[in-house]
Amino acid sequence: MPRRRTVGRPRPTQPPILSADPLAFPHPDTADASGLVAMGGDLSPERLVAAYARGIFPWPHEGYPLLWFSPDPRMVLPLEDLHVPRRLARTMRSGRFEVRLDTAFDAVIARCAVIPRGLDAGGTWITPEMQAAYGRLHALGYAHSAEAWRDGVLVGGLYGVSLGAMFCGESMFALEPDASKAAFVGLATALRRWGFHFVDAQTYSTHMDAFGATMWPRGRYLEALEAAMAVPTRVGRWEVGAA
Repeated sequence: MPRRRTVGRPRPTQPPILSADPLAFPHPDTADASGLVAMGGDLSPERLVAAYARGIFPWPHEGYPLLWFSPDPRMVLPLEDLHVPRRLARTMRSGRFEVRLDTAFDAVIARCAVIPRGLDAGGTWITPEMQAAYGRLHALGYAHSAEAWRDGVLVGGLYGVSLGAMFCGESMFALEPDASKAAFVGLATALRRWGFHFVDAQTYSTHMDAFGATMWPRGRYLEALEAAMAVPTRVGRWEVGAA
């Protein structure tokens, strides 16, 4: 779950164009070397849920139609492998941050959107259309935020999509050191208690590496995703205390 994916611009070799059917996606194994699976389509809740259930996610790039990716390899954190560095553990025990879930989703994604992403001119891939789309998923109970608060002020957080026993992290932000990390640990701890299998961090980041995430080949990821999708989705608003 990096602040996301500062790889170079894709060079599409004319991947499949999605049809009007929101459930129709090519198999992830058809992706090119950059992970590009398809282009076009929309950001309706039905299409987004269908994509994530197949290990595919949207990643807008300026100058192209909407692009859909399934990278190989893929960064994954099995929740039983969660590692909390000592210094961060001390910070968590100190009570410096209060971690909440799903109390400020719109504010979290808006904060994530203003962080420079390095896509050519330093723009953001979290466009207003993406913010609106994930806001709709949140309202339906499939997208969630984890937040770090200090003295009543939102100082860090992350958001992502949950299906079955999988949480797919999208982006994070921090206004104070360790704030986004504290939010992630609070989320991951709750997910582990709820019986989730793994967090999908999508592409490599040193941030997630420190928590114990590793790079998986696409085949291994898709097998794990299939097992996770056999578990009923925890739809609705999440609460830390519910863990």
